[in-house]
Amino acid sequence: LSILLSLLVPTPATRSPDCGGILTPAGLRYFAEVSKPHAESVLRQDLAVPASPSSFLTSPKPSRNQINSVRVSELSLSLIPDSGLRLSIGADLSVSSSPSSPRGMRLSVLADLHVEMNTEGNLELVTSACKPTLEEEQSSEEMGSKSSSSSELDKEINIDKICLEVSKLLLLPNERLISLTAQFPVTPSCQAQYLPLAAPVFSEQGITISLQTTFQVAGVAIPLPVSPVPFSMPEPVSSSPSHLTLAFSEHFYTSLFSALEMAGAFNMTLLSPLTTASMAEHIPQMGSLFQEDVPVVLQAVFRSSPRVVLEEDKAALRLFLTIQVGTGSPTFQSFLSISVDMTAGLLLSVADTRMMISAAGTEDVELSLAASNVGPVPAAVLEELFLAAIREEVPAQTNVVLNEGVFLPHISSFTYTDVSVGIHKDYVSVSCNLEFQER
Repeated sequence: LSILLSLLVPTPATRSPDCGGILTPAGLRYFAEVSKPHAESVLRQDLAVPASPSSFLTSPKPSRNQINSVRVSELSLSLIPDSGLRLSIGADLSVSSSPSSPRGMRLSVLADLHVEMNTEGNLELVTSACKPTLEEEQSSEEMGSKSSSSSELDKEINIDKICLEVSKLLLLPNERLISLTAQFPVTPSCQAQYLPLAAPVFSEQGITISLQTTFQVAGVAIPLPVSPVPFSMPEPVSSSPSHLTLAFSEHFYTSLFSALEMAGAFNMTLLSPLTTASMAEHIPQMGSLFQEDVPVVLQAVFRSSPRVVLEEDKAALRLFLTIQVGTGSPTFQSFLSISVDMTAGLLLSVADTRMMISAAGTEDVELSLAASNVGPVPAAVLEELFLAAIREEVPAQTNVVLNEGVFLPHISSFTYTDVSVGIHKDYVSVSCNLEFQER
């Protein structure tokens, strides 16, 4: 009975990471640094302007105390291992009950944050604890007692409301976390999407997130080969000054090329100087098949999915093609079919938030006859006729498909700089710094 029931229950799709990233303490400090002007702008809007429904002021009624200026002097984010983040904000307020009597106030916010995975599969920043305080900056003569203006301001500013919306003092983190799971175009008909498999892990080394890449062709998710080995993020280098380290498994690249192959992106027509007459010089039966001299056309398709192999300091692309040799007028008619196994080197680099991939240098090509309407053709003849064109054209046309690059996991308004790409056994690492770009 249990066997029968197991057959009736659909098997869940395999979910395992094929890439991921670690935001280091240095990257966290940078995010806090670029968030400071934003936090100051939000506090100034909510404190130094007449009250609105979203304001931190408790009442729209005119206040005896006017907040003239807000300056965020401190904003820091620190890691709490196995838990989340601690946000600390210090803001200096200039307050006056009349233009001639400005006083200084200090607003401090201490909040603990963690990241959850919501029902839509997106990551969401949540406040788990928050403590705001508002104190008057007193001179030595005033240390003994709190002034009346400070007490009145305590009543007029709802500092607890700051805690309800404390995350908006950062650079719109939830909006940016959602942008991480956006669909990125690879080709006009193929899109890639990076999906978090669980909430991030917080440790002294940084914030680690594991991602699974999915691909859609013409709007339909396509099945990909299952990774034979589960991928996990490599341990970060503790002394690394980079803001972010990304890692991509060998399976990630194989899945990318498989998706492009399923989308038909690698179906290509190869340029060739051959004609039926020039081929007849090597294959006598061509003369009886074609009375007129017409151009020969080579059409290549994949007979099985490409494979990427990663070794230390070296990446290679293995292609398994079937090349149909025929004439193209009025319609394509094949008279020869060749199986081609070839290996080309891969060059990897990063521009902005895209990984640029290009095939460079054909390392190995094997040709064999698959089918023929013109009799047997020796391997030596196949190589003489077709090897040069295949060596040159297949990598060149593969690079045309890959010309735009592949978007890396990233969040909106940030790009990558100072990039270092390392190729290792079974994975590629990308160490980089973040750069915030104002909208």
